[in-house]
Amino acid sequence: MARWIAGLDGCRGAWAGALLDLDDASRHRCGLFGSVAALLDAPEAPLVVGIDVPIGLPDRVTGGGRAADRAARARLGPARASVFPMPPRAAVYAPDYAAAKAASRAASDPPFAPSIQGWNIFPYVREVDELLRARPEARARVHEVHPEVAFHALNGLRPLGLPKKGPRRGEGLRLRRALLAEAGLPAALIEARTPGVPEDDHLDALAGLVVARDILAGVAVPLPGAPEHDAFGLPVVIWAPAPGRGRAGALDGPP
Repeated sequence: MARWIAGLDGCRGAWAGALLDLDDASRHRCGLFGSVAALLDAPEAPLVVGIDVPIGLPDRVTGGGRAADRAARARLGPARASVFPMPPRAAVYAPDYAAAKAASRAASDPPFAPSIQGWNIFPYVREVDELLRARPEARARVHEVHPEVAFHALNGLRPLGLPKKGPRRGEGLRLRRALLAEAGLPAALIEARTPGVPEDDHLDALAGLVVARDILAGVAVPLPGAPEHDAFGLPVVIWAPAPGRGRAGALDGPP
């Protein structure tokens, strides 16, 4: 029986996805999915999906935000800014940006408002939040990841030092491709970018796939070590790959 895993990253109103059969590394595909449900219900029916989106929303934010976000920032160090502070649930479901800022300030201590970049990802957050509340069985399959946390772990818990955007974008993307290859992903999969999907989104989806592999193998690292849950029972945890899992045995999973 095939054991498919997947990684997802938000991309232009849809999801850049990558799938891999752990029992046959020649079987893989990438695509642009209109919804997370479309991936879950695809013929491959992936057992585990690593998705770059916050899961588990606080009703009130105190002490600098979700414990998962604080743990991720502490691990990333200088690259911590890539972890957006997650505002309260009311802000995520606000009808417009002004209302989101007001709702966030009203339910956070110290008060803060989401950035416009944060506001732009809220549709993805709402989609996953609604899916996992409507389909509780999917909670065992869909897990929050953060690509930069994943790449940091694949780099031996060392800062990458190269961004995936800006003047040094090419160097940063080459480094991330090399880390994915060293983690054991097939070269053909790394190069199988879907037309229309930016390369950084494709590589971020592949990072989610690496984390999904380690979750299935039981070796992924939760941030924080003792995950919290929101008011709906959704886990508040960012999963990272096991550091130092090189090419040898990288595609091995549980028997």
